[in-house]
Amino acid sequence: MNQQLADVIISSNAVFTGISDQPEPASIAIKDNKIIAVGSEEEVKPYSGEETKIHQFNDQFILPGFHDFHLHMMDGAVSMNSANLFPARSEDEALEMIREFAESRPQDPWIIGASWDAGYWDTQQLPNRSSLDRILPDRPVLMFHAEGHYAWVNSKALEIANITRHTENPSYGMIGKDENGEPNGLLYEKAMEAVILHAYDFTKEQKRELFTNFLTHAAGLGVTSVHDLFAIEALEMLNDYDVFKEFEDNGDLTARIHLWPALNGNLERVKKLRDTYQSDKLRVSGLKQFIDGVITARTAYLLEPYADQPNTRGESSFPPETIKKWVVDADKEGFSIRFHAIGDGAIRLALDAYEEAQKTNGKRDSRHSVEHIEVVHPDDIHRFKELGVTASMQPDHFAMSERGVYTERIGTEREKYVFSINTLQEAGAKLAFGTDFPIDTLDPLLQIYRAVTRIDSSGKTVWHPHERITLAEALKAYTAGSAYGSFREKELGTLEVGKLADIVVLERNLFEIPVEEIPNTKVQLTIVDGKVVFDHTTSLIEK
Repeated sequence: MNQQLADVIISSNAVFTGISDQPEPASIAIKDNKIIAVGSEEEVKPYSGEETKIHQFNDQFILPGFHDFHLHMMDGAVSMNSANLFPARSEDEALEMIREFAESRPQDPWIIGASWDAGYWDTQQLPNRSSLDRILPDRPVLMFHAEGHYAWVNSKALEIANITRHTENPSYGMIGKDENGEPNGLLYEKAMEAVILHAYDFTKEQKRELFTNFLTHAAGLGVTSVHDLFAIEALEMLNDYDVFKEFEDNGDLTARIHLWPALNGNLERVKKLRDTYQSDKLRVSGLKQFIDGVITARTAYLLEPYADQPNTRGESSFPPETIKKWVVDADKEGFSIRFHAIGDGAIRLALDAYEEAQKTNGKRDSRHSVEHIEVVHPDDIHRFKELGVTASMQPDHFAMSERGVYTERIGTEREKYVFSINTLQEAGAKLAFGTDFPIDTLDPLLQIYRAVTRIDSSGKTVWHPHERITLAEALKAYTAGSAYGSFREKELGTLEVGKLADIVVLERNLFEIPVEEIPNTKVQLTIVDGKVVFDHTTSLIEK
């Protein structure tokens, strides 16, 4: 018989295939873009020929490529190039960061930044436009809150977007006003769009550069597959499918891109997109929409009122009847659907809509998903398994909000069901992990660290120790879980013969190091489709 010869063989004493729960010594043979053998060095030796490249990684850690189940690619690429206000502990500190950033970018027409959170500031008071006007009276400023659901802008930005005291609130959103009825510089939910449309008006060439930066960043973090989820209408201008396709055609796509455009009732458009983009590397996987906002801004949709503001429980972004109709119609066309749902009211509405689709269209393997699942009602936990719905979560999110502020909003009773990762898993829900980049950094190891430790925003206290999961479970949620969530478990997610060769090597074995060192572990090598796309030792990329 003709023995297939490998292009590459990689070996290590610590290979986490994702089939068992512990790493073991193994060698992996790769030919073209597939894994052709996995076994001991002896078993894999026959696949080695004169041309085969052999890499021995000793005690370094080999695992399937990280598969980020929830992010915003191009928005993230913009944020890599903008002011990061997360470290600020007062409004003055934030302003100083913005001023320095603006001085360093005299050419930029807009000053863009993100990740401020007044919950961490000394006063815990929301800012307004006048402080931005003091430092930047003539250049428009757009600063997204850490959770991305509201923004702080200056008068110049309001003027360019033509937002005045007479501007009406959009259907789901609010223009903050001062006591005189003038816009105060805070824009909530869809009210941000008028400003974003101007700030994010990039040329094709700028989009290519943004996309290149994103792919380079992902490769360096071992991220081999991503799911780009619809964010808000205004950001859709960034998602230039022609640019993505151009990269694929030129062989420059160094990560698998799964696109999730908006679920909004317009099925003809997305059916065309699905037919057009359906390759191994670039595909439309389904549809995404928001049901609510976030807890800290009290825009998350709750079943009962907010503990610290009993006159509101948030609201759904669209009428529940509309949401259900959209789901039933899209489900009938075979689309997978994903809903941003943070409050228990939103999570229940998402599950109700999926249940209605099953009743109307008949049961099928739909793999719909709920995104974030921050405050879940205990009665809804079992429904994930029953309805076959993926629990798509980003474990570092619970350490991003100031815990005291978060708990004040929801009160102690609901606080017991915050980020119930282990409870959902125990109840049979399939977990899939991601980052929500640029809301959080793109680094998978930070999410894994949070999932196994549950260390909260203080950096010292464990938030609900019973919700911790094991390292093997966290790694699987970031590889096999995401592959399953997108119907790709036969090609991705574990290191097995016949699967696509998307593989990462980390400098240290995560199972052997103290857990607090997980986030500082570096990527040595990233392989996508059998090609090296990142090599720490040389940083040379083979085309």
